[in-house]
Amino acid sequence: MGIHKTVLLHETVEGLNPRIGGVYIDGTLNEGGHSKLLAKLIEKKGTIIGMDADKEALKKGESEVKKTGVNFYGVNDNFRNLDKALEKLKIKEIDGALFDLGLSSDQLEDSGRGFSFKKAEPLLMTFKSDPTEKDLTAYDVVNNFEQENLEAIIRFYGGENIAGRIARAIVEARRKAPIKDSKELAEIIYNVVPAKFRKMKIHPATKTFQAIRVVVNDEIESLKEGLEKAVDRLSKGGRISVISFESLSDGTVKRFMKEKALEKKLSIITKKPITPSDEELKENPRSRSAKLRIAEKI
Repeated sequence: MGIHKTVLLHETVEGLNPRIGGVYIDGTLNEGGHSKLLAKLIEKKGTIIGMDADKEALKKGESEVKKTGVNFYGVNDNFRNLDKALEKLKIKEIDGALFDLGLSSDQLEDSGRGFSFKKAEPLLMTFKSDPTEKDLTAYDVVNNFEQENLEAIIRFYGGENIAGRIARAIVEARRKAPIKDSKELAEIIYNVVPAKFRKMKIHPATKTFQAIRVVVNDEIESLKEGLEKAVDRLSKGGRISVISFESLSDGTVKRFMKEKALEKKLSIITKKPITPSDEELKENPRSRSAKLRIAEKI
């Protein structure tokens, strides 16, 4: 089991300017790292609504945050539905919202859902712990999408320069037999990548895996919806903190905040994104691509 380290912990939580007794939503509870610190700052009078599409992650996070004594409500759902969660709890306004858009160490290494290219895991790549037959999976994308669609997905959502070559290799491989697990997919990609890229720190399959995961979980549209609904519910002076780990998500957050600033709905607190300190990078190399953006409701 990987040991998950919460990224930009103090910067994210303190950036919310927490109020004692305030109401906050953690749209990506995971193992509860950010919410535990937040709970201490808003004290036992405060309320945290922790959301996570991953049922197992929610259980772990809920257990940890409840130890602080704060009023806590766990919601097993994607943050794009935060309005429904708040309506159900009869909460009209929140004082802050945070979103950590990264995968935890457990999700990467121990979920058994194909996020890791180091193991032979079923090609699911969904954040849901128990996907149904109706849910899109990585298996569907890899084995059923047309070659040109695969190429477009890998290029746009992964930023992969050799997307065409990778899409062609996937289609050629699946003609012989369906691609069934993450290790097999990773090897197909590895074998088609130019030799000079195989020795880099980042695995050659990283961008393609990212692209497929983004599509499976409809991450960009979910993010847009979640941000919009969070800002709608923010009280005056309430803040939103968002940590992104790749350029597509960060660009989405940046554009959203700029648009809301032009509409006089938000004031951008971070003119440039906050990134991990040298000390954090040393302790947690996985944090290297993290970017934090914060804005305040006008």
